[in-house]
Amino acid sequence: MRRQLLLLTAWLLAASAANLHAQQLEMDINEAVTSIDVTVKDFYGKEETGKVVITQFKPNGPGPFPILILNHGRSPTNRRDPPRFRYTKQARYFVERGFAVFEPTRIGYGQYSTQFDPEDSGSCSSKDYAPMAKAASTEILAVLDYAKQQSYVDPQRVLLVGQSVGGYSTVATAALAPAGLVGAINFAGGSGGDPVARPGNPCQPGRMEDMYTQFGKTTKAPMLWIYTENDLYFGPAYSKAWHAAFVKAGGMADYHLLPPFGKNGHLLFSGGVEIWSPIVSAFLEKLGFPGQQLKQ
Repeated sequence: MRRQLLLLTAWLLAASAANLHAQQLEMDINEAVTSIDVTVKDFYGKEETGKVVITQFKPNGPGPFPILILNHGRSPTNRRDPPRFRYTKQARYFVERGFAVFEPTRIGYGQYSTQFDPEDSGSCSSKDYAPMAKAASTEILAVLDYAKQQSYVDPQRVLLVGQSVGGYSTVATAALAPAGLVGAINFAGGSGGDPVARPGNPCQPGRMEDMYTQFGKTTKAPMLWIYTENDLYFGPAYSKAWHAAFVKAGGMADYHLLPPFGKNGHLLFSGGVEIWSPIVSAFLEKLGFPGQQLKQ
């Protein structure tokens, strides 16, 4: 029995150490973590206040650095993992180009995930994508307000970036024209996809197109949209239609449909930095952001 207890204790200590190591901060890009409380409504009209965890990265020095808000996607099965979103490789790319990066883990995700899910959009046959856009953009704007209060940022130079549902939320937030916004990047933005049950064919794509039409009417900042030919959430026919609707309504967005990436091009943002970085770098240069990497 004593030996079993010792083995169990050793296992618990090892597991605890492994978890601590997994959460170690990336000090070379000055990673820090904080949180704010934000109140939002869900699909059913229920209002609740939740905690938004903000993972921050920044260059060395006092700044002022332009602000970048980096918005994550949505797991169709498990909203608890990861405990907090921290795209460190992607954040490092932006930090090396002079950005202070703020990456929120939105309400309903990560270590504070609850039954309250403000980004639920209903069943496949009756999707309503408006409430999730409202909730997510409310949180993103709250994070932007927090970012602007930091002494090392330039509040007049803001870039929004997002992937999947985070890309859709990025477009929704850009449509609200927050002060200081100079551009936005949408990686594989959308919602309602299921790579297993309906590969490439999202639920109610026409309703998503209607949302992009609405966003295009009020979006003033230029955008970059990046999709792939083998996106198993949103096939090319849909991303092309969504972009066309956005532009026809008045939005400005350069659309790039890239060749197939791995088994599912929807994962390009997380797994293909070396592929998308030249396109993003060119976009950043057009916006007047640093084209050369900064020494850390």
